[in-house]
Amino acid sequence: MSNITERLDNLKRTIQEDDFLQGKGLSNEVNIRMFCYNVKEEMAVRYFTEHLSNDDLTCNVQIVDLYETFLSICEDKRILDRIPQLEQRKGKDFLERQFEKTCNSEVFAKKIVDIFVDSNDLLLITGVGKVFPFMRVHALLNALQENFNKKPIVVLYPGTFDGHYVKLFNKLKSNEYYRAFNMI
Repeated sequence: MSNITERLDNLKRTIQEDDFLQGKGLSNEVNIRMFCYNVKEEMAVRYFTEHLSNDDLTCNVQIVDLYETFLSICEDKRILDRIPQLEQRKGKDFLERQFEKTCNSEVFAKKIVDIFVDSNDLLLITGVGKVFPFMRVHALLNALQENFNKKPIVVLYPGTFDGHYVKLFNKLKSNEYYRAFNMI
């Protein structure tokens, strides 16, 4: 099934199934799924998530855009407005080092856990490509999995996942992550 619209329609059907929501068939593994797609299909995926409404579903989905989460973390730390000046004065490498300290996977995970509404049935993560290089999905999933062991997580991932390694944009160096499952 290569048509992105068909795959997204199938995703919408799948996330509403009781077996999916309960993680049946995963042999007691964490219920983390990767929906991989070609980066050229990004606009179709964004359209899908923007129009995915809990009113049309039999389950409650909480959508978290990692880039929006990143901006929110920067606002919380009162640095968002200063980023352009810092980059100009100290350089991109300095900023990256600062973000590694202040916006790491643990900070992202805490922010997501804090905003997650318990009545939701699943967490849908978007914006993986938009937040690169500040957050890597494999590190975030490691930080999230203990807090979401009862709720499924679906990551809309612009790249590939072979069951052991995630490769963003299908170009960058692969990062090991073996706890997730491919879907659709």
